[in-house]
Amino acid sequence: MNTAIPDLPILPPDDSMLSRRFGREVVNYFSGSPLNRVSFLRTDHAFLNAAFAHPSTSFLLLDNYSPLAKDTTTLAYVGKEDIVSLTGPDPFKQTEEEQIKTFNSAITQPTILFLGLDEKKTGFAYREYKGNPYFAIDVTPKGSIEEKAKSVIEAVKAKQGVSFIPGGRLLTLNAPEAAIYAQARALLDWNARSPFCAGCGERTMSINAGMKRTCPPTDLAGVPEGGEPKKRPDCPTRHGISNLSFPRTDPTVIMAIVSSDGTKLLLGRGKRYPPGWYSTLAGFLEPGESIEEAVRRETWEESGVNVGRVVIHSSQPWPYPANLMIGAIGQATPDGEAINLGNDQELEDAKWYTLDEVREAMNGSAVAFGDPLPEEEKKKLRIPPQTAIANRLMAAVIEGYLGASPKM
Repeated sequence: MNTAIPDLPILPPDDSMLSRRFGREVVNYFSGSPLNRVSFLRTDHAFLNAAFAHPSTSFLLLDNYSPLAKDTTTLAYVGKEDIVSLTGPDPFKQTEEEQIKTFNSAITQPTILFLGLDEKKTGFAYREYKGNPYFAIDVTPKGSIEEKAKSVIEAVKAKQGVSFIPGGRLLTLNAPEAAIYAQARALLDWNARSPFCAGCGERTMSINAGMKRTCPPTDLAGVPEGGEPKKRPDCPTRHGISNLSFPRTDPTVIMAIVSSDGTKLLLGRGKRYPPGWYSTLAGFLEPGESIEEAVRRETWEESGVNVGRVVIHSSQPWPYPANLMIGAIGQATPDGEAINLGNDQELEDAKWYTLDEVREAMNGSAVAFGDPLPEEEKKKLRIPPQTAIANRLMAAVIEGYLGASPKM
């Protein structure tokens, strides 16, 4: 049975000058979050403490990046009473300065993320800001909280009849909750991957409600109760603002390359793709490189095709683990369309497909990446579903993006 492909996010009507000139904004899966992140309040411990304790607050639990869910389309949330045995009753009671002074690297603390406020619901208010708070909590059993985390997991599953659905490549959630999950997963992944400071190698701790990791100057690990904390070596991240302390997003270009006469699309096949699958080319943006340059370089390195004009189309957050897919449409030069896979050798194959062939594949492409295909279908062209920006780039070309109407 094939997995249902969810609808895409829908933006509210917009009659701005920009929309009249360039068309409606393109919004891709994993974007369009219903939450206001109010990022400037992440350092306000009074706000965080009040939001964490409020009865309208929703907590999303993730076990090894797998979210708690009612089914594969809908997340499940719990209340404070379900997680207090793991987090404690008021984890944000102390200021960040106080938390840093009591840092103990021998004690595992569950990562707690503040995701934002749902302003459509106004059960909670802090100064002029209103909306129901949302948090995400890493309940992966590990370290000194292993048993507590296991107890929370089992209690929640038994109480609500819900389960943790695998989050390896989760592309089935309804659009608003997919955006919430993407934010939570990417940030929990970064926190989990950054237990040690890149500046000095010492253990770090999570602050700013999960949006920053700091390298404390002292540590209570191994210190008798009431004793003075041990001083740690000096660290460059404690002097000024350091990008080592904040989450990283890795920009990736992904491009629909059109033939010079506008009648064909260049698609490539990765070595691990299912039978019949082809997609647009993609690659990481390198330091000191523009988006347009990266599109041209990656296309030539992977396929041998030379690209001239490049136009940025849209973007997609991709939380596996923390990429920003920057979608572009480029056009091959008249004398640069010959395919040569001998440069990078990353692709198994690359081909030029007519727009009609891609259109036919798109009409029958409601198949998720891991879904099985009947034998007779394996010989047909298959492309990613609409939850992937690759599909949206192909659709843009087919639907006349290169036509006379101006586009941004």
